[in-house]
Amino acid sequence: MRIVAVTATAALLAAGCGGGSGSGSGDGAEGGDVSLVMTFWGNDDRAQRYDQALRAYEEANPGVTVQETFVDYPSYWPARATEAAGRSLPDVMLMDLSYLREFGANGQLLDVSTLSGDEAIDLSGMSDSLIPSGQVDGAQVGVPVGTNAFALFTDAAAVEATGVPAPERPTWDEYNDYVAAVAAAGATDAEGQALFGSGDYTGIFWIFIHWLNQQGIEPFTEDGELGFTQDDVAEWWGSVEDLRGGGGFISPERVNQLTPLSIFDAGETTTEQSWDNFLAGYVANNPDGEHSLQPIPSDDPADPGLFLKPSMLYSIGANTEHPAEAAALVDYLVNDPAAGEAFGTSQGLRASSYQRDAMELEGVDAQVAEYEESIEPLLQDSPPPPVRGFGTLEARFLEINENLNYGTLSVDEAAEQWYGEAQQTLADNQ
Repeated sequence: MRIVAVTATAALLAAGCGGGSGSGSGDGAEGGDVSLVMTFWGNDDRAQRYDQALRAYEEANPGVTVQETFVDYPSYWPARATEAAGRSLPDVMLMDLSYLREFGANGQLLDVSTLSGDEAIDLSGMSDSLIPSGQVDGAQVGVPVGTNAFALFTDAAAVEATGVPAPERPTWDEYNDYVAAVAAAGATDAEGQALFGSGDYTGIFWIFIHWLNQQGIEPFTEDGELGFTQDDVAEWWGSVEDLRGGGGFISPERVNQLTPLSIFDAGETTTEQSWDNFLAGYVANNPDGEHSLQPIPSDDPADPGLFLKPSMLYSIGANTEHPAEAAALVDYLVNDPAAGEAFGTSQGLRASSYQRDAMELEGVDAQVAEYEESIEPLLQDSPPPPVRGFGTLEARFLEINENLNYGTLSVDEAAEQWYGEAQQTLADNQ
């Protein structure tokens, strides 16, 4: 059964029907049946893939039903935070690395390493370097679903329409010059919408982290404090001031009009920097595009600051009344070849070799796999879970950057505001 929750409130109501708070516990006590609640963020494409995987699981496991709910990414985390406060998290939930420490350090997530025998989740098909990314204070509270890396996406069809050649392996200056040239060309798509080279990518916190990596700066200290300065933020945001103030980027008004599609999904920009597993969504939303991937801009082509991270993880609510059944569901989703086939690389390249080795990759899936293979010599170590409060830092980075694009803040004012808030957020989460 699938419930589409279109708002955070609806998600709370749907999840509040049971799951981690005891959904199906009466059936389990009397008739042996178990009902699990699972929640994830995403769109209709992801929901259809879950339908395929979960209905197959139910068929193979009579007596187990899975009720899934989903919302978009921004609505997902307030809903989970409210559930966590009431100790009523879903039995199984999709988890982002950015929020793992926030929930895991508060004892809200089940340590799956405490499960043994038939109840244990099999992690033997995963890289030893990847498994620790799901650990918080020694507890395995997240199970990696897939891997992904950042990429610079290019749509050759849109590039051709602009008449401005896209650069290969550009430096930041070369990339920004390209974006400026596309805006100056004044080309439009078939519907008469102006085409741009990019949106203001400096509002994406993960791209800023990659830029810091390229400078040899650790984003965070071992004590959970900022490892960079306010001047670093100002330098980053100031690097595109001419584009932001001179119409080089697509406008924030147009960005908001296109939501929930990204501007690249909509075919109104020729490039976008994002995680490589976004390719499946880009192709689904813009089937007429001709998409390719390459490393993000870097002033040193040998050091693009890239790393593999879990594209997402599964976590089990510590409050679940059905830990064995929840673990069995997670084990199926991360290890079973049929489940892997249902998702392809839409959640990243599958983390477990049991799924990867059974898949005959083609099309989008093969393209993502080839990209990750091509950048393997350039990769840094996989990062540990980010500091507590990372999700808040990320969200405010984007929000304050939007104020830059509306012209309500100067670069220095924006950097000062974000940096001060970030320090307070990290202090509050110590």
